[in-house]
Amino acid sequence: MAVNRDKPDHWKVDIAESVDMYNDWFVKFAPKAFRDSRSSATKEVETALRLTRNLKLLTPNTLKSNPEILPMLRMATCPPIARDRLVGLAKVSSNLVKCMEIGRCLPAKMGEEALLEDLKRIVITISRMVDPDIFVWFGTHKNPGNKETERAATVVADRLCGAVADPIIRNAQEQRQLAAIGKWLKSHGYTQAPLGKTVKFREMTPGTFAFRVNVPVTMDGGKQINIPMDAVVLPLSAVPNSLPVLIEAKSAGDFTNVNKRRKEEATKISQIRKTYGKEAKLNLFLCGYFDSGYLGYEAAEGIDWVWEHRIDDLAKLGL
Repeated sequence: MAVNRDKPDHWKVDIAESVDMYNDWFVKFAPKAFRDSRSSATKEVETALRLTRNLKLLTPNTLKSNPEILPMLRMATCPPIARDRLVGLAKVSSNLVKCMEIGRCLPAKMGEEALLEDLKRIVITISRMVDPDIFVWFGTHKNPGNKETERAATVVADRLCGAVADPIIRNAQEQRQLAAIGKWLKSHGYTQAPLGKTVKFREMTPGTFAFRVNVPVTMDGGKQINIPMDAVVLPLSAVPNSLPVLIEAKSAGDFTNVNKRRKEEATKISQIRKTYGKEAKLNLFLCGYFDSGYLGYEAAEGIDWVWEHRIDDLAKLGL
């Protein structure tokens, strides 16, 4: 039985209520999420300043020993340098920059000579563009005071967080959504799998749930991959060999981006059904800006959803 996908006459009201709920959360909690991230980023910038002796010891070897400071260095310039722009300006390996920024490490297969040459190019590029209005001591013999370094760290941290503001907000919202799902499930007799324990999709016990579970699917050609699922629940009433209920938490702060992302769920359910049969279902847990175009597309793919402002609809999924 469908929960919401077969009720288009209700969509308009639900969309309005969902937008109101998201906006209320954003006003109350998004600033704190951003401030918390900025506080953490400030500490990382201060650490980077210590490692580079307030940018006066910015050398290839410093970067080699501390690759994780590269994002801070990009935000220390005037203007701040985007990751891909740094690759072009310094004429260095994009894989090197990606490893340093995302993996916080160095490429395992990059030769020592090439590595040091690229790190030297990065140092030269950054040094030429350090923002003199923030790092007022740079290029002088003066050592900055605590207030000067604290001020610089705060400004760079603001830049770092500003560059990733949307992911910060999405992450905070997703954590809140999963907490809401977990609270509802526990209040209805469900038990969460122990944190840190690897949960196998087809070996769950009835009445249990878990977050961040990999669902293995078989692709054309026989290759097996894992599809990450936000929440997986095996109903209390599940009979042997029953498939767990699959839930993806989705939030959106505007109507524009959701329609760019709607194919992701369609691809997931297609792969899941090819592996586990037509009885497999994917359900969305929605909060925010999801318009009729998005809902209609998902409904056509056989994907259902529960609105967070009507969380008790989770029971209609058989939970």
